[in-house]
Amino acid sequence: MNKNSIRTITVVAILFCLICIFGLGVTFKEYYADKPDIIPKLSRVDKKVETKKELTIVALGDSLTRGTGDETGKGYVGDVVDEIKKKTNKTVRLTNLGINGQTSDQLRQQIQQIEVGRQLQKADVILLTIGGNDLFRGGQGLMDYQTRDIAVIERKYLGNLKFIFQQIRRNNPSANVFFVGLYNPFMDLAQGKEMAKVIRKWNYDSAEASADFPKIVFVPTFDLFELKVNDYLYSDKFHPNTKGYRLIAERVASLLTW
Repeated sequence: MNKNSIRTITVVAILFCLICIFGLGVTFKEYYADKPDIIPKLSRVDKKVETKKELTIVALGDSLTRGTGDETGKGYVGDVVDEIKKKTNKTVRLTNLGINGQTSDQLRQQIQQIEVGRQLQKADVILLTIGGNDLFRGGQGLMDYQTRDIAVIERKYLGNLKFIFQQIRRNNPSANVFFVGLYNPFMDLAQGKEMAKVIRKWNYDSAEASADFPKIVFVPTFDLFELKVNDYLYSDKFHPNTKGYRLIAERVASLLTW
């Protein structure tokens, strides 16, 4: 290869490089043509979630939910509401759907009502008492519990309880549910210790049923009344008095996150 050929190849190579560099420059110019000289800083995203200023509570169940026996008329539900107001700045909206004497059969029917479902959908917290009238039947259960098939009563109750929990979760998957267990109002009577065995098993099975569902918390009350039951009972010796309801409310409130 002579010197002229080498010179020609070198010139062509240099021209090719210049063309490539020019083309690259045009490309970058077009890419950045619409870009600002200074990239603006993104506004800070506030990760703090706005806290609701109102808490909606729906209470379901029997006479304990209604507060029967409380001279103030508030019951444990009213005491829980007072506790929330005291410890937070929230406004509390309460819907109390409790019915005196209600059994799990009757609550099963009530919870299927359209309006009840609508109330449950709006709830942040759901309070529940049920089962006492299934087992005690207004105190009559104390007289014939030895001859009555408690297992049959409990089996039916647990079936209803499961349905009630399913219905609650169908309407509201996220609300915290506090299910208040049974105490023994007959502790100081002759049959009290035998009845205590029945109630403890009933509570255990109720707690196990609760554990099958998310965010449903069983709240024990048996121990609260065990040592001084008469100090915490109303004159009918069945329902709690003001002090008794306060004990239950304090137990429920201790489980709430403020």
